[in-house]
Amino acid sequence: MTRTKKSNVDIYAIGDLHLPGGDNKPMEVFGSHWEGHFSRIQEDWHARVKPEDVVLIPGDISWAMQTKDALPDLQAIGALPGRKIILRGNHDYWWCGISRLREMLPQGMYALQNDAMLLDGVAFCGTRGWTLPAPNQAEDEKIYARELLRMEMGLERARALKGERMVVLCHYPPLGDGGEATRLSTLLEKYRPDDVVYGHLHGASLRGAVTGTHGGIRYHCVSCDGLHFRLYRLPDSGVGPDPI
Repeated sequence: MTRTKKSNVDIYAIGDLHLPGGDNKPMEVFGSHWEGHFSRIQEDWHARVKPEDVVLIPGDISWAMQTKDALPDLQAIGALPGRKIILRGNHDYWWCGISRLREMLPQGMYALQNDAMLLDGVAFCGTRGWTLPAPNQAEDEKIYARELLRMEMGLERARALKGERMVVLCHYPPLGDGGEATRLSTLLEKYRPDDVVYGHLHGASLRGAVTGTHGGIRYHCVSCDGLHFRLYRLPDSGVGPDPI
């Protein structure tokens, strides 16, 4: 089914901002290309995002260990144009109980946690996900299976919202290297969302990232360093993704 855009709302995505969380952690230790990375993201954000647009941030938002230390980072994001939907990543140790977190978020910022929400006819849902379990890795298998259940909860809720479009957020890559099918991608194909955005990958790992259509679903890797610290615009929410 082809969906057409009914408004001037664009959907952008950018993940793995890794803001300092009160510790002033320098990201340049991961490469000189990270120098001043958030300033570059902010400049691009201000230039392109309208107040009515939606920006998806699928995890690894802040290095903070406590919620109070993450607040300045959340407020810095909240001060940027557009409505923001955030998801927990593996480094977001500051992420507290979802009810408490939602009370603390700046106006126009929303947090997803194994559930779904509807904005302008688009159903958004998601969960963190987990690394693909290796053989005999019982703990990883347990977490991965739990994340599958959580993702299905979100997908069910998103489908019940009967939006014109469904977009899924996931922190960990839902596909294996080069597009190898996984239990998570099989689950996604059952519900057939239009788009899946994810992050987590950096540096050399980005070579195995998938941005393209698999199983009738468009996948988008949006780790900020893989985007050269510019926002990614999802297809069909405008004229298409901006060139990176």
